Amino acid sequence: MTQPAATGLERYRPLIPDWDEFLAACRRPLSIDLRVNTLRASPDDLRARLERRGIRLRSFDWEPTYFRTEQPAGATIEHWAGLFYLQEIVQSVPVAVLDPRPGELVLDLCAAPGGKTTDIAARMENRGCLVANEPNGRRQQALLANVNRIGAWNVVVSEYRGQDFPIGDGFDRVLVDAPCSAEGTLRKEPALAQGASLSAVRRLAAIQERLIVRAFDLLRIGGRLVYSTCTFAPEEDEAIVAHLRERRPARVVPVLLPFRHAAGVPAWGPVTYPQAVTGCARIYPHHLDSGGGFVARIERLA
Repeated sequence: MTQPAATGLERYRPLIPDWDEFLAACRRPLSIDLRVNTLRASPDDLRARLERRGIRLRSFDWEPTYFRTEQPAGATIEHWAGLFYLQEIVQSVPVAVLDPRPGELVLDLCAAPGGKTTDIAARMENRGCLVANEPNGRRQQALLANVNRIGAWNVVVSEYRGQDFPIGDGFDRVLVDAPCSAEGTLRKEPALAQGASLSAVRRLAAIQERLIVRAFDLLRIGGRLVYSTCTFAPEEDEAIVAHLRERRPARVVPVLLPFRHAAGVPAWGPVTYPQAVTGCARIYPHHLDSGGGFVARIERLA
């Protein structure tokens, strides 16, 4: 695959065959998605409560805990009481692939502001231990506020730099929702409509390489690592998975999703990645009429 000389979003044209559909989605206003907090409400109960307030909801066939609406819902008592979390549907995918279970030891290495942390806690049914790590004090306050609002009582918050998280007992599952250039959020961040700078992409990739290796080292044998971003840049996506495979006994497991998406790319410009990265998933804004992202599922071999 030839990398274009263009910069910004235009450089991704060779990756996206349905380019016009992609651009049209990027230009549309973003709908409001919300995730039911199953620790405190059922989808049917929340739907009934919000629709009594005149907030019309649409459901997703493949994800029963999510609804979409065109009407603001954040000022309701249901939101204040932690019955739901405002979060784009695309953000549910990394946690669904992680598939945390009640009673396990789980780590969310880059946790703030807490959307995925609280989703993990709900899927664990508040059983087991979930370590939510966030080194930034200001972002940590947002994480703590959301954990408390949702009622995620099995969460322990730590404040290490992710790449320096101490090695100890192996985690059953680790999520690395890595800091990234965030191009997939361009529908709500107009400044990203022209794409991220290449200097920012390279700087973030250097951090991501360290994060994914440390996350892998924190897994027990047979444990599951999910690496995700909200960017389109292969330098921050497939290249990071390839970096891990060069250094650790990591198996890339194909990501199977119940909706339209794209496969990971095996080459970008002059760089070729292991064929295994085609098992990763790329999600573009037109796939879910949401944001964009990348998800890789990795298992630790003996």
